[in-house]
Amino acid sequence: MNDDLLIKFLLKETSEAEDREIQEWMANIDNVRYFHQLEKIWNESALLAQKSEVDEELAWQKFKQRADQKVNRPIVRKIGPKYYFWLRIAAVFVLIAGAWTAYQLLYHSRYTDFATHLQVVNKELPDGTKLVVNKNTEISYADDFEQHRNMQLKKGEVFFEVAHDKVHPFMIKMGKVSVEVVGTSFNIKYDGETAEVIVESGIVKVTSAHQEIQLVKGESISVGKGIDNWVKQPTENDLYNYYRTKLFIANNTPLTKLVEVLNEAYGAHVVLAEDAKGLKIFTTLPFNSLDKNLQNICEVLDLKMVRNQTEILLSKK
Repeated sequence: MNDDLLIKFLLKETSEAEDREIQEWMANIDNVRYFHQLEKIWNESALLAQKSEVDEELAWQKFKQRADQKVNRPIVRKIGPKYYFWLRIAAVFVLIAGAWTAYQLLYHSRYTDFATHLQVVNKELPDGTKLVVNKNTEISYADDFEQHRNMQLKKGEVFFEVAHDKVHPFMIKMGKVSVEVVGTSFNIKYDGETAEVIVESGIVKVTSAHQEIQLVKGESISVGKGIDNWVKQPTENDLYNYYRTKLFIANNTPLTKLVEVLNEAYGAHVVLAEDAKGLKIFTTLPFNSLDKNLQNICEVLDLKMVRNQTEILLSKK
């Protein structure tokens, strides 16, 4: 996106087609962040211009001299007042280019990294948002979080209870996908390529460069690499909440799904024989011993458990 077009947008000089182009470009959270930075610099430079003693005409002449040095011969063209106005703006940007570059570098470095390893961590952000961060998760968030509620989920899983603030939307970036909310609760699981978003309350907007979808309570979606068509689904079970509630709640849940979550939670390698893959289960298991939980599953479904080194096979008796 050309900065000149963004400046025209700030000055409300864009056409309807240009407005649409900018709106599509701003579907990406990084582009939104860039625009807000440009807007801030533009507004601050306007305030400085009111107080500045710099000769604007002299700045314009220096700009022309610098431009003339980059060509072999002078090119003279007659320009109208409107184009002259834009060229004068370009001259001002030559003067602030160095400051803008420094601002960009400093802004993008003002993020706090946070990571969990072998334990689940409860964390509160500066705006009052509460997180439950699953193990092996990496996030980062803006230092001035109360003003710029921007966060990156690099990998892992987080449950969010977002503090309500209509003025400052809460935005989470995951690769090329972003999530935007105001005040709501939801769970995100991201493996570096695909993300699963599950909403418990409020409204969550999930966007990429080409797609956008809204989720409400009881809805979920998987997005990311290899998923071209976004389709939201009703949330089928509460197993995703195990690291927060310390319970594995299965309500007519496929056994394959329960085993998948148990493997993730315990770092185990439990597999199902073909004759057990079609089974469903009603049960609530505490987050304690894996062996005890597997024994309970076997009792409920009349299965047997066989160990083979690190693998645990569940099959019908």
